[in-house]
Formats: sequence, C-alpha cells, structure tokens
Amino acid sequence: MELTSPTPSAALCGVLVDELCRLGVREVVLCPGSRSAPLAYAFHEADRAGRLRLHVRVDERSAAFLALGLAKASGMPAPVVTTSGTAVANLHPAVLEAHEAGVPMLLLTADRPPELRGTRANQTTDQVKVFGGAVRWAHDLETPAVRIGIQQAWRTGADRAMAAALGALGADPGPVHLNIPLRDPLVPADRGQPPWPESLEGRPNGSPWTRVGLDPRTPRWMGGPIPGEGDMITAQPRTLIVLGDLPLRAHAEALRVADHLGHPVICEPFGQAHPDCDVLPCGNRMPHGALLAPLAQRRALRPDRILVLGRLTLSRSMAQLLRLPGVRVEMVTSGTRWPDPGHVLDAVYPWSALRLLCDSELAMEDVAATSEFLRAWSEAAREASERVRPLLDQGWPHGPAVASTLLSALPDESLLFLGSSNGVRDVDAARYADTAQVLASRGLAGIDGCVSTAVGLALATRQPTYALLGDLTFLHDTNGLLIGPGEPLPDLTIVVANDDGGGIFDTLEYGQDAQRRHSPGAFERVFATPTGVRIVDLAAAHAVPYAAACTPEELASAVRERPRGLRIVEVPLARTGRQDFAAALLRAVG
Repeated sequence: MELTSPTPSAALCGVLVDELCRLGVREVVLCPGSRSAPLAYAFHEADRAGRLRLHVRVDERSAAFLALGLAKASGMPAPVVTTSGTAVANLHPAVLEAHEAGVPMLLLTADRPPELRGTRANQTTDQVKVFGGAVRWAHDLETPAVRIGIQQAWRTGADRAMAAALGALGADPGPVHLNIPLRDPLVPADRGQPPWPESLEGRPNGSPWTRVGLDPRTPRWMGGPIPGEGDMITAQPRTLIVLGDLPLRAHAEALRVADHLGHPVICEPFGQAHPDCDVLPCGNRMPHGALLAPLAQRRALRPDRILVLGRLTLSRSMAQLLRLPGVRVEMVTSGTRWPDPGHVLDAVYPWSALRLLCDSELAMEDVAATSEFLRAWSEAAREASERVRPLLDQGWPHGPAVASTLLSALPDESLLFLGSSNGVRDVDAARYADTAQVLASRGLAGIDGCVSTAVGLALATRQPTYALLGDLTFLHDTNGLLIGPGEPLPDLTIVVANDDGGGIFDTLEYGQDAQRRHSPGAFERVFATPTGVRIVDLAAAHAVPYAAACTPEELASAVRERPRGLRIVEVPLARTGRQDFAAALLRAVG
C-alpha cells in the first residue's frame, strides 16, 4: 500500500522494492540492521502482500550464499540486503563465487549519507565500489530527498542493476552492487511529514520503468551472437565431447546435441545423466567421469578433436586429456569469457554455434567413422565400469563408495549439491547411472557457504534436495543452520562425510610418506587439521534432526525417503588409505 507521506528514505526503499518486484524478483534475503531499516520495512510489506518471499538471516556471509543458492536454482537474482560497515564486507566470499561462476546476484547495501563519509562516523566506511572488479556493475544510488522526478532515478537504477546481473545485453551474468545511502529518519513515516509532491507509482500495468533487451529472465547461455560463416563449428568424426560445469539447462542441451551427432561424452559429475539409463552407455555419456580420461591415449579411442563445453575444474587427468599431442581442442562458451588455463584451445565458439552444428551433415564415410568411434568408447567404458563397480561396492567407508551408495539410493529426479574438496571428486568417480541433477559451487571451488547455498537450492525447487559435504566444509558454514522460527524452511538432507579433517591433502603431495618423514607432525597439524567436533551435538544445538549412517544400508535408508524439513546424516569415513583406494580405481580402468 503506497504511503502518501513517506519519509525520503522510506520513499526510496518503497520505490526500489516495487521496481524489483516488477522486474521479476520473487526471493529476498535480509539481514537485520539499523541503517537498512527502511529496506527491511519495504521488503516485509512486499512479503505480506505476497509479491515476494522474504528470508531473514543473522549472518551476512551465510545470507549471501543463501542468495547464491536461490539464484543458481531459479536463474533470477535473490537480492541480499545488509546494513552498513562490516556487514557489507561479509558478502565478499559469495560475490567472488558468483563472479567466477556467472551466477546473477544483487547486493543491496545500506550506507550512511555522503555527509557522514570520511568523518569516522560509527559503522561507516567507504562502501562505494568495495567489491572492486568482482561485480558487473556498481552504483551509488542518489541520496533520498523530496523532489519531483527523483523516483525515476531510483527505478532506472534498479533496472540497470537487474540487466547487468542477468547479462541482458550480452555480458556475462554475475553480481551487481547497489549502494543505498539513507538519512534519518529511518522509519516509514514521520509525524508532521508533508505529502510527497507526486505519485510514487511506477509504470501502468506493472511494467518496469525501462525494458532492457530481451526478457531478462532468459538465461544468458540461450542467447549469444549468431556466428558468421567462418565461425561455424564443423562436423568432424572422431570427436570427443568433454563437459564441465554448466547451467543445468545448458548441460541437458549439450547432451542432446552429443546424442544427435553420435559423439562420446566424458563429463565432470555435474548436470543430469540420461534418464532410464540402466545399461551402458547412458546415451553417449560415459560413466565414472575423469577416471576414463586416460583411455583416450589408446589408439582406438584417441580423438581427432576434443570439443569442450563448460569449465573443467576437477581433475588433473582431464587437463592431461586436453594436452594430447596432435589433437585439436575447441570450446563452446556460454558467456564472453572462456576457461583455458592450459593454453591449449585452437578455437572458441558462442553457444549458438552448438545448435547450428546439429544442422550440419557428415559425409557417408565420416558417419561410419563416427559410429565406430562411439562403439569403441562404449565398449571400453563398459569394461572399465565392470571392474570399477565391484571396488565401489566393497570399498566402504572410502569416499567414492559412500558416494556410490548415496547416488543409488536417491529418489528419482533429485537435486544433489556437492561441497568442494573430496565429495565432488568422489561423485565424479562413482557416478554411473542415475537421474539426479548435480550442482556445485565451482566458480572458486571454496568450502565456505556451502550449507547456505544448499539451503537456497532447496528453497527454490520442489525437487528432493540433498547435499554431500565434507566435515570441514560443513563446519565452515554451520551458521547456515540458523533459521529462525517463522522463516521458510528447506526440505533438505545434508550428508556430512566426516573424516575429521582435510582428507583431500592425503591424496596430494603433502600426504606422501617422504614428505611426512621430512617434516614430522606437520601433515596432521597444518594440513589434515582434525577438529574432533561432535556433529550430533552441533545438530542438537540447532534443533536439527540427526542420524548416523555407519553402513551402506543405513545411508541408503536415510536418503531414500524424500526430505521433509532440514536433516543431518553423518557418515564416518576413513581418512587413511584414500590414496591407495584411488589408485586401485585407476588400475581397474587400466
């Protein structure tokens, strides 16, 4: 309901919230604070009116990752609102992840007005462009004042912010920062305040003030320039497609293209496997992820071209695959930036070129060569899987065996979020045939904020949602469990694979016996870093239901049922012997 006599700060925030709702915002994450009070009132009113859903969190860092998870699932920014000072700095880890991963994000930070900046006023620092080059756009909104026409500046600021966050005009999606200076009084209306000199209503029919490009809710990867004749991907036999981290819809489209062309596919564990996949290969998708990459060195499996889609973030074996001598490496990118840390790419194409590739035709002799190449890969993958799967079945409590049990027990069409470190690698090795959609935060692959990101995913989808997190990843964001009474609750089961420390270092050079002998005691203290935390007590402190799963049967039983509310399932793992088990899987592949 429009205030007829709002304070200037209340007017700015009411107009801003109205414009964001017109732009399609439906989820907002708010942290408590004094300077941000006008924003809190405005978003609370919009929540009461049913225009959006409000999520209140007391930790700004966790709040930002919650907004990240909501955006990863929906494709739309979920604005995160903070007060001034250190509250703003706590958004930075999620901003960096969103920047590198291309996730749309909108940061609304309340600030002191300009006359208080640089005066050492309490909770005042320089917030303008505080995130540097990690945001697509940063803007300091005009300080609220009573004057005719000022609402247009507020509304177009919101329009520009949303367009930049979504990449509506051809840029990459990502985080955007709107800094909002607010003067006292900070309550919605002040006694004696004169009526506002004009209506604060926006455009008629609920439209945004400025329409920007195409529908901003269209994912950026679906657009892109139409390639010229010299920029077309040519149809080639003996092409191996390698899929990394991609938006779910882009991943599904890439698999359809691979099926149409008849090319084998090696994937990192993200996206969705082909449904109804009870025999190998799953469409053209080979099982067990990067475990199969070394097979490309065999003469019958050696590609003439490798076509990379998405960002590869996991495996050294994938990096070695792209460096095969004499093999042409090309990439299709869904944005304006492309990953090439090994400096191996021969060509880069926009996403639209992938669709046009489906319209190209192979010569008859090339069709035969392509079919033979796919058959060779399918047979090699089948043989490798027949050796790997018994090891997974018998390997409990090693991480890949736990991941295999988890994947096989998930309900159909589940959403599985993977924390960084070992869990994502375990699923990569174990993934065989399932219908789960798998997501992870691979922009910077950090361990922070993963609980909150998973909560955001669960709140934004109706799918059964799970998270597989290591103990350090889980502990790094236990504030993600702080959900107050009356707040929307996620239906999420968090599986904590607990090896009491940084088990991944056991597989790296720091865990080698020679290094341990050279620096006695260093590995356990400064790399493995055991904590001894009792997860069951931590769950009790947050009033979150808890279960321990010490056998494959107990884990399967715990995750087989569709999640109802938030729940923690702890799986004790063996930290020692992980390196030997990983080596056994590689030997099985041959």
